[in-house]
Amino acid sequence: MYVIKRKGVQESFTDSKVRQTINNAVNLAPKLTTVDVDKLVQLSNNGVAQAMSTSDMLSYLAESAASMGTLSYEYGILAGRLDCFELHKSTPGSFTEAMNTLGDILCDTFLEKVRAYNYDVHVNHAQDFQYDIIGLRTLKRSYLLKHNNKIVERPQYMLMRVAVFLSDAPDDAIEMYNILSEGWYTHASPTLFNSGMKQHQLASCFLMSMKEDSITGIYDTLKEVALISKSAGGIGIDVSNVRAKGSLIKGTNGTSNGLVPMLRVFNNTARYVDQGGNKRKGSFAVYIEPWHKDVQDVLKLKLNHGVEEERARDLFYALWMPDLFMKRVESDAEWSLFCPTEAPKLQDSYGEEFERLYEEYEATVKSKVTVKARDLWMQVCTTQIETGTPYLLYKDACNMKSNQKNLGTIRSSNLCCEIVEYHDKDETAVCTLASIALPKFVTQHGFNFDRLVEMAGIVTKKLNLVIDKTCYPIHGAMVSNQKHRPIGLGVQGLSDVFQMMGMAYDSEEAMQLDREIFEAIYYGSVKASIELSKEHGPYDSFKGSPACEGKFQFDLWGIPPTKRFNWEELRIDMINHGLRNSLLTAPMPTASSAQILGNTESFEPRTSNIYVRRVLSGEFVIVNKYLQQTCMKSGSWTPEVINKIIEDKGSIQNTNLPDDIKKIFKTTWELSQKSSIDHAATRGPYIDQSQSLNLYLPTPTHSQLTSMHFYAWKKGLKTGQYYLRTRPKADAIAFTVECESCSA
Repeated sequence: MYVIKRKGVQESFTDSKVRQTINNAVNLAPKLTTVDVDKLVQLSNNGVAQAMSTSDMLSYLAESAASMGTLSYEYGILAGRLDCFELHKSTPGSFTEAMNTLGDILCDTFLEKVRAYNYDVHVNHAQDFQYDIIGLRTLKRSYLLKHNNKIVERPQYMLMRVAVFLSDAPDDAIEMYNILSEGWYTHASPTLFNSGMKQHQLASCFLMSMKEDSITGIYDTLKEVALISKSAGGIGIDVSNVRAKGSLIKGTNGTSNGLVPMLRVFNNTARYVDQGGNKRKGSFAVYIEPWHKDVQDVLKLKLNHGVEEERARDLFYALWMPDLFMKRVESDAEWSLFCPTEAPKLQDSYGEEFERLYEEYEATVKSKVTVKARDLWMQVCTTQIETGTPYLLYKDACNMKSNQKNLGTIRSSNLCCEIVEYHDKDETAVCTLASIALPKFVTQHGFNFDRLVEMAGIVTKKLNLVIDKTCYPIHGAMVSNQKHRPIGLGVQGLSDVFQMMGMAYDSEEAMQLDREIFEAIYYGSVKASIELSKEHGPYDSFKGSPACEGKFQFDLWGIPPTKRFNWEELRIDMINHGLRNSLLTAPMPTASSAQILGNTESFEPRTSNIYVRRVLSGEFVIVNKYLQQTCMKSGSWTPEVINKIIEDKGSIQNTNLPDDIKKIFKTTWELSQKSSIDHAATRGPYIDQSQSLNLYLPTPTHSQLTSMHFYAWKKGLKTGQYYLRTRPKADAIAFTVECESCSA
C-alpha cells in the first residue's frame, strides 16, 4: 500500500510513520497523557485507502482521533493538532507572506502597516496546536481567510491581523496579539471576519426602527436591513409603528394589509442576503409591543402548521412587554389592542406615562379590540412551547435602568436580546462585542479578580478602538455609534469556572462568585472608559445621562455593590471626567467563539456532560473535561460510567459517582430555572445593557412558563427570556464507547 506525497510522489505506507505523526502531536506542549497511541494506530489502519494523499491521511487521522472522544477530551485536542499539521503544511510560512497573498481583499492602509514592521517574529505558531478539533474546524469553516477558495490564514495570522488592524503602533499590536493568542478574550465574529478587509464592518449588532409607516419608509428600511446583513451584522427591528391590518390608508382611501405581508418580505430578504457572504445566515429579530392589533397574527408567523402565506419562519420574534400588560395578566383583566395610527404615543412612552396614555386611549379609541389579557398570554406561551420564541423583554426595566434614558424611549433590543440601545428613524444603534474567557482567571489560589479587572479595562479600550476603526454599512449607524459609543463586554465559560472551583451551579457560593465576577468586569470597564474620557473627552450625549449625575447601573437597580471596590472614588471621577462609552457590559451568546476557545457558552450551565456537537464544519463528540479530570483523580472514569452518562443523555445522576460530584456536574435540565433567573438577577446590577438569558424546560407547560416569566419580571430583569429550550420528544440513536472505539 502507498500514499501520495504533496508533490505527487508515491511513498509506501507504514505503521511507523502513522505512529510517529501521532506521537509528534501527542508530545506537543502540554503533553496529552490519556491518549492510547496503540489503539488509535490500530483504528486508523483499518480505514487507510490505497493511494491516499498525505493531506487526506492527516484529515483521516484527525477524524479517527475525534471518533474516540468519549474516552477522553484529549482526543479532541489531538484531532485538532493533527488537523493543524495539515493546515500548516498548506499555508504560507509567515504572516507577511499570507497577508500579501490576500492583498486583493485587504485594505491598503492595513497592508502598509504589515509591510512597515516585522510582525513575523512575534507570531507564536505553537499556539495553533492548542485548539481542539471543533475549534479548529470552526475557524477553518468560517473565519480563516481564503484565496482562490483555499485557506491562506492560520489561526495566529488571523489574530495578528485583528491586532495590527485595530492598533496604531506595533507595540500595541503585539501586546494585543499576545493577549488574544493566549486566549484571555476574543472579539466577536464580525471583528474576526473583517479586520483588515477592504470592507471592514466590525460590529455585531444593529437596532433599527421602521423609518415611517409608508411604502417609502418600509422599503428604505428594507434596503438598510439588507446592507447591514450583507456586512455580517445581526439586526433587531421594531415594527410597532406600522399600521395594523384593515386600517385606513388616507392617500388611496384603501386599507392596510398589516404587518404579516410586510414581514414576509423581510423574511425573504433574510434568506437571500446572508451575513458576510455565506458565513452565517441572515438574521433579523422583529420586536412588537403587545398592544398592537396585529400581535396575534405575528405570534403565528413561526408556527410549524397553518397556511403558508401566513407564515414567515426565518425571522425571529420578540415581545417588548410593558409592565401594564403583565399587571393585567396577573389580575385577569381585559387588554386593548390598537392600531398605532390610533394610539401614536404608546411606542415612545414607558412607565407611568405609558399607563396614563394607554388608559386614555382605551377610553377614547372606538375601534380598539378588547381581549382577555390572559388569553393573549396563553397564546404567547403556546407559541413559545412550539417554537422557542417569542423572546420576552421588559420595556419598563430596559428604559428605567438605561444610561441612555436621556436620549428618548428605547424601542427594542437586538437579535440576541442583550443589547438595549436608543435608536430612531435617523439613528441605527450599533454595538461592538467581545467576550472574556473566565476559566483563564482560575488559579490554585482561587479566582484572580485583580487580573479580571485589568482585562476588562483592556477589552474596553480595544472595543473602543473598534468603534473608530470600523466602517459602516449605513449612514445612520455611523451617526449613532460615533455619538454614543456603546460597547458590549460579555463572558464565556462561567459554568466551567464553577466546576473548576468545585461549586454547584445552584449553590450560594456560585451565586456570590457570579456577582463578584460581574462587579469586577463592570468596575474595570467603567474605570477604563473614564480613562479614555480623560484622554479623548466624553461621548457626545453624556450630558444629561444617569452617569453624568454619578449613577452607576446598580444605583438604577437600587442595589448596593460589595465592598471590594472604591465605587465612591470612581463616582467622583466619572462626574468630573465623564465616560467615553455610554454603555459597557452586555453578556451575549458566544456559541462560535466559545467553541473556538473550548469554553462553555456565555454564562449558561452545561446542557450535557457528553454529547455530539453539530456545527457547520461537522459533528464532534464533546466531553466535559472538568468532569473527566475530577473522575480520573479517583480512578472512576471508566467505560461503565461513560456509557451510563451516554445512556442518560449526558447526565451523571444515575451513575455510582459520589453525591458531591453529582451536585457540581448537574446539567441545565436538572437545575431549577429559578436558579438561572436568580443568577441573572444577581449579576444584573452590573450589566448596563442586558443579557441573553435562555431558559430550559424539558417539557414545558403553560403554568410552568407563567410562573417562570412572572418570577423573572418581578426580579427586575430586562431580558426575561431569549430562547425557551425544550427537549425533543425523540432522540437520535445513542452511541457508546465501544462503537466509538471501532469507528462503527
